[in-house]
Amino acid sequence: MHSPCVAKCGLNDDDFCMGCFRHINEIVGWGKASDEKKQQIWDLLPERKQTLKGGNNHQVISRDKWLAAEGKL
Repeated sequence: MHSPCVAKCGLNDDDFCMGCFRHINEIVGWGKASDEKKQQIWDLLPERKQTLKGGNNHQVISRDKWLAAEGKL
């Protein structure tokens, strides 16, 4: 299953990407997630997009941020 990434990465204050609307933990874990989990994430994205619409990217996904999220998985 393909990733919802749209290559406009930037996290808001709650660590949601304002490009694809996934949480950083979902982004980091995407490669190891089952197809069922990936579909669950896809199913959440339209509602998140509506909820987060108009939000701003406050920070890029830095290597440190990525590694910290990866360490939680």
